[in-house]
Amino acid sequence: MPDINDSLTRADEQHFTRPIPKSAGAQVRYLLKQLKSTKNVATLLGVSRRTVERYVKNEIKHPKPALAARMEAEVRRRWQPLVRKRAREKAARTTGLVIETRARFGFTAAPGTTDDGRMRRITQHLPPEYADRLFAAQDTGATETQLRQITAEALQEIYFKDNGARASTLLVEFTDIDYVDFTF
Repeated sequence: MPDINDSLTRADEQHFTRPIPKSAGAQVRYLLKQLKSTKNVATLLGVSRRTVERYVKNEIKHPKPALAARMEAEVRRRWQPLVRKRAREKAARTTGLVIETRARFGFTAAPGTTDDGRMRRITQHLPPEYADRLFAAQDTGATETQLRQITAEALQEIYFKDNGARASTLLVEFTDIDYVDFTF
C-alpha cells in the first residue's frame, strides 16, 4: 500500500540540484562523511567495518542488490538537506503543495444523502498550513495513520467542503489508497 511518508520524501527529491552519487564507493564515502566513522556506516548498512573500508578504497565495486538498495536509500535520505529544507519551508509558508491521489473516500453525513464511499481520483492544491502540518508531523516521526488523518482533513476542508462553503457536517474517511503523490 502506498504511503504518505514515502510520497512526501519523493516530492523532496524533485528539488535536488545534483544527482546522488552513482558508484558504491562514492555512496559509502558520502555516508562516511555524514556519519563520521566506519563503525557508524557499517552498523547502518549491516556490514563489517572492513567491508566499508573496502568500498571506500574501491576494492569492492559491485555490492549485492540488497546492499546496493540500502546504500542508495540511505544516501538519498541524507542527500542535500539544505535544499530539502528550503523547499519545505517555501511550501509551508507560501506555496503549499499539490496532492494527486486515487483512493476510497467514505463520508459521514446527514441521513438520506447519497454520500456512499467510492473510489475517486483527486488532484488538489492544499494551502501552506496543511503542508506545514504534514511536514511537522513527518519530522516528529508521526505514524502513517496520523499523516493520513491530516491529509484526509485537508481534503475534507479544501476539496469536499470548499473551505466551508458547503457540506458543513461532512466528515471524510481516506481509505484504500491506490496511489498518492505530492508535489511542492
